[in-house]
Amino acid sequence: MTADLTTLDLEEAGAVLAAESARFASFGWMRGTSGNLSVVLARDPLRLAVTASGHDKGELTPADVVLVDGNGAAVHEGKPSAEAELHARVAALTGAGAVVHVHTVASVALGHRHPGGIVFKDIEMLKGVGQPAHDVEVTLPVIANSQDMKVLGDRLEAAREPRMPAVVVAGHGLYVWGDTPRQARHHTEVVEWLLELELTRR
Repeated sequence: MTADLTTLDLEEAGAVLAAESARFASFGWMRGTSGNLSVVLARDPLRLAVTASGHDKGELTPADVVLVDGNGAAVHEGKPSAEAELHARVAALTGAGAVVHVHTVASVALGHRHPGGIVFKDIEMLKGVGQPAHDVEVTLPVIANSQDMKVLGDRLEAAREPRMPAVVVAGHGLYVWGDTPRQARHHTEVVEWLLELELTRR
């Protein structure tokens, strides 16, 4: 651990992320070992607890997290998710305290159908991401996938819509963020609901 962070801090973050992962896995949004979550533990320098690579997200324990730096690299030991670098980029770019990445059918299907972004308008559920229910049009950005997290981060930064705390990665899934793990969870559930609604409309 660093001077400012203790093993207890990481274990407490791990317990939170394990609970959140189990919730998302129960919805079928993190099948197998897919998906990953993170929570910010420090800002200067940036440090995040990220779910470890290769674990069943429905069976995580508080120990199944890795401390990473602002580049998504492990600070000490452990193998973080391959997308840890993007989690760190989102946290630095948006000021988010937690990031969620899930693989949902609706996000992948609509990402293919709407490569220029998915537009939502006059839907009460928009209140769940801090927008008025009516007389506003909000676009959920869609970006092309890449195995290079620097490239993917650049695409996310260029496409980001400040009013929408989420982005769809085409052919891949959904990234969502919030000030806290709980808010990130709420945002994820709301955005996924909006996507499922759009999917049924078509």
